[in-house]
Amino acid sequence: MASVHAANPATATFQVLITITKACTVTAGSASNINLGSVAATAVNTTGSNTISVNCSKTTPYYVGLAPSNANTAGAGTMVSTTAPATNTDKVPYQLTSTAGAGGTIWGNTATSTAVGNGVAGTGTGLAQSLTVYATAASANFTPDSYADTVTVNVNY
Repeated sequence: MASVHAANPATATFQVLITITKACTVTAGSASNINLGSVAATAVNTTGSNTISVNCSKTTPYYVGLAPSNANTAGAGTMVSTTAPATNTDKVPYQLTSTAGAGGTIWGNTATSTAVGNGVAGTGTGLAQSLTVYATAASANFTPDSYADTVTVNVNY
């Protein structure tokens, strides 16, 4: 009778699997505020800038849109009084752009996950990327006061 010998050691295999999905994060907040400063009522085309940070996974295309609180899709917002909104109803208009100055390239909020629209496009590297945002107030001929508006940053990917 032949003896049966088992292989020593017995073996099997398995796989280690992962599915990596695309992702993006955006950082704005008070450090990203654009402060146009204190200006005389005669000032025109007052421009300021700051940066927002976008971090998307490697090779992920993204499109960034900016939405002022008035929901204007062309990046044309209005600042309202922060000290006396009940009595000072002036609204100071401003324009968001991706390049400096009054004639800068409009940065609005028509970007989607597949098209840049009037936003700004980029491709993720897995590291934070800084994007400069400009705001220009064409005129300061309004009631002396402090004014502000909130802008929402939308990263579509």
